[in-house]
Amino acid sequence: MNLFSAVLTEAAAAGTLTLPVILGYVVIFGALMYFMIVRPQKKQQKQQDELMNSLEIGDSVCTTGGFYGVVIDKVDENVIIVEFGSNKNCRIPMKKTAIVEVEKPYDPNKAAKETSATPEEPKKSLFGKKDELK
Repeated sequence: MNLFSAVLTEAAAAGTLTLPVILGYVVIFGALMYFMIVRPQKKQQKQQDELMNSLEIGDSVCTTGGFYGVVIDKVDENVIIVEFGSNKNCRIPMKKTAIVEVEKPYDPNKAAKETSATPEEPKKSLFGKKDELK
């Protein structure tokens, strides 16, 4: 610490570095660290929280280990029971934080309500041409 303060006092005496310049560098470096590390991490945590809050029974999920399953029960706010495979014998309790992706099951009633509210427009194909309605 004495070496650092000695360098600062020598630089200040020489007139090359002043306290406002040093403080300016500290502020710029702090802002850079905030926008490169802290802010993206908060955004990712917010997305993860929304994902955990949207979990419902019947949702298809993918775990951090890469296993696909279906949520069959909620034990408490942090633990769910996921069923893997089609034999109905592999039911594993796991933490919600181990879920990476959630896919909601198709609900035809909900889809019918959404499509009836908006007029149907011709869909565009991959290259921007309108597909004909048949």
